[in-house]
Amino acid sequence: MNGPGESTQRRPVTLDDVARAAGVSQPTASRVLNGSSRRVAPSYRERVLSAARELGYTPNLPAQAMARGTSRTIALVISLISDPYFSAMAAEIMKQAEAIGLHVSIAVTERQAERELDLIRELRGQQPRAIILAGTGYVDPPSEQALIDELQRYEETGGRVVLISRSDLPFETVDFDNHEGSRQLARELATLGYRNCLVLGSATPLLSMQQRVEGFVAGLTESGGTRVQVHQPGFSWVGAREFVLGLSDAEAAELDLVFAVTDDMALGALAGLRERGLRVPEDVGVAGFDDISTLRDVVPKLTTVHVALNAVAQEAVYRATTTDQVLTRRTVPAYPVIRASTPPL
Repeated sequence: MNGPGESTQRRPVTLDDVARAAGVSQPTASRVLNGSSRRVAPSYRERVLSAARELGYTPNLPAQAMARGTSRTIALVISLISDPYFSAMAAEIMKQAEAIGLHVSIAVTERQAERELDLIRELRGQQPRAIILAGTGYVDPPSEQALIDELQRYEETGGRVVLISRSDLPFETVDFDNHEGSRQLARELATLGYRNCLVLGSATPLLSMQQRVEGFVAGLTESGGTRVQVHQPGFSWVGAREFVLGLSDAEAAELDLVFAVTDDMALGALAGLRERGLRVPEDVGVAGFDDISTLRDVVPKLTTVHVALNAVAQEAVYRATTTDQVLTRRTVPAYPVIRASTPPL
């Protein structure tokens, strides 16, 4: 008999309940009941099915679809949809997915580690076929282990996890070499005569941005006799513009070059330089990283590091949908493209 205020409804039987009753792990129970193609020993299979019958377990149909690889949705988690790089990345992934009959849902973290973790927890419940995380990791993230745990639980029920440009988590990764791309760019610019350089990194503690700064500084140092100033303004067009506007006249007059860790920031720096009355490239050169498509409208043409987003997206979607169990990290080359914004001095 129920006491005062006590519900008369029974809690739905969960997969964990079945696993406990059968004396097996939750992933094993999931493989039996959600239709995974992975083999389970006959004795375990019978124990799971018997426990499910006795408890009256009703399978989760979305989970079954994911475990069988028949879910038609890939979840894409990105940092900012307003960022030209991420909007281009999302467009390429959608194009690749649609070519094989899949749909892409997009979730945006706003570059917040806790929000990223919350989104992954929500996506686990929606059971997409795969989760692609297209965004850099964080320096000293507060919830890294919790994020790993959530993603591993998702994989245990048949999903796939793919990372793009992110080496901080133990999952399938499609990377491009931020450090080497920036290093090669710096070396080429040094051969053009650039010696006094301002490097604009990111006030947001992002691993790939840190790698770009370190690579650029390393390339200039290897070239010898170069003066480098590194600063961390707001990670945006506005942040770069405001930083350049805040330089003293003497600091601005000494510069040969401004390198920003993204093209978006480089364009903000270019705008700030022009507002100060400095000409680009006659008075100071400007360079960025990513080679976003909107650069085709910029005058002068911006020197940058090219990332083949179509190759990155193609590889990421392949890894999200393949049945292969063991894959290696794939690194897509990133290489400098010298344009009119950095002529020889």
